[in-house]
Amino acid sequence: MEATVAAAKRQLADGSANALSLLASCVERICNPGGEGARVFPHGVSMAARKQAQASDMLREQGVAGALSGVPVSVKDLFDVQGDVTRAGAKVLPERAAGTDAPAIARLRAAGAVFVGRTNMTEFAYSGVGINPHYGTPRNPFDRQAGRIPGGSSSGAAVSVSDGMALAAIGSDTGGSCRIPAALCGIVGFKPTASRVPLQGTVPLSPSYDSVGCLANTVACCAAVDAVMAGEAPPAAPASLAGLRLAVPGGMVLDGIDYTVAQTFSEALRRLSAAGALLQDVDFDTWGQLGELGHGGGLVAAEASAWHGKLMTAHADRYDPRVLSRIRLADGQLAADYLRMRDRRAALCRQADAELAGFDAVVLPTVPIMAPRIADLGDNDAFFATNRLLLRNPAIANMLDLCALSVPCHRPGEAPVGLMLFGRHGADRRLLAIGLAVEAALRQAFR
Repeated sequence: MEATVAAAKRQLADGSANALSLLASCVERICNPGGEGARVFPHGVSMAARKQAQASDMLREQGVAGALSGVPVSVKDLFDVQGDVTRAGAKVLPERAAGTDAPAIARLRAAGAVFVGRTNMTEFAYSGVGINPHYGTPRNPFDRQAGRIPGGSSSGAAVSVSDGMALAAIGSDTGGSCRIPAALCGIVGFKPTASRVPLQGTVPLSPSYDSVGCLANTVACCAAVDAVMAGEAPPAAPASLAGLRLAVPGGMVLDGIDYTVAQTFSEALRRLSAAGALLQDVDFDTWGQLGELGHGGGLVAAEASAWHGKLMTAHADRYDPRVLSRIRLADGQLAADYLRMRDRRAALCRQADAELAGFDAVVLPTVPIMAPRIADLGDNDAFFATNRLLLRNPAIANMLDLCALSVPCHRPGEAPVGLMLFGRHGADRRLLAIGLAVEAALRQAFR
């Protein structure tokens, strides 16, 4: 079966599958003792999943079906799901079940999605690497024997999709947490404009940068899920690549780039140009100024520190030490520093919007490196150097409040490489339509 939302909806509509059988297929993979299920879903399959699937099948028999009826979806352990404990990949939070769904989850539930379970993640979503010392780290689907990182912080979300444990995954994205694991695991990841999907009912990292995104096997799958969470319609059709104006930045986004990533990305650009896209090399002035927002850990550390303050003081020993050290970067910040950074960020967002006005999208490598082995990141220096590289390119979209999409651009069977598209603030549907066209052009080249 083609592992897409559209394929599942066709099967459900023609009766060749039902919600229970789709769920059973996912559960079989989760429970495979030789697979990654225990690390992807450390708290097991949702106890309510079977009842959700049964209800979906009963409603379908009565002619009632929502946009995602019967579709198995995984949920990052950052979102409140009624009746479930939200742990945020940590062991320090109280074991208290949520009384209500987060708004994004409530919309998915109303659309008929079946919640397979809660996926593993970097503790409190504060790393792009994906390692979790409490619940284990899901291994990347590529070169699995080598034990490569999945990327984070939505680590389990990506592997749940790549391994067929769900058809789509809900994640969060503060500095690339949907797009990094999507790129490293060879799937699609979407980060919307932050205001597009409500953040209530999620454990925050940085309200200034947090957004609710999704991961899946195709752009169309992400568009379908995003439309439900945002309460909007998905794009009606792919954009035309002919005459599409794509900005191709150089400079820092290419620093430290791996040879394979560079070659694969360059080949992808050639394919897009052959399909009629107009590529223009650019240097955006705002991008060179983003370092000003990183003083003392920047807005992320400041806002994380404000939320974690009392908990961190009382139970520091129960945190992942690497996460704790990043939160504590804000200890030297003054209130004036924080306010200045907020004002500076707002000014840079306005400037960036003007810079992007002449383009339909920006195209760049999602991350500049291949997924390293988990075993090679035991040393803190190696870990934090890798984390900086992984976050560098994706975080630009969060800092400038843009929408962004990562699409696989590697040949089937080769090491995963992600091609990232940035769109202007609020241009989410347009970006997804462009993503559909880019994805089609890249896939066509391999046929």
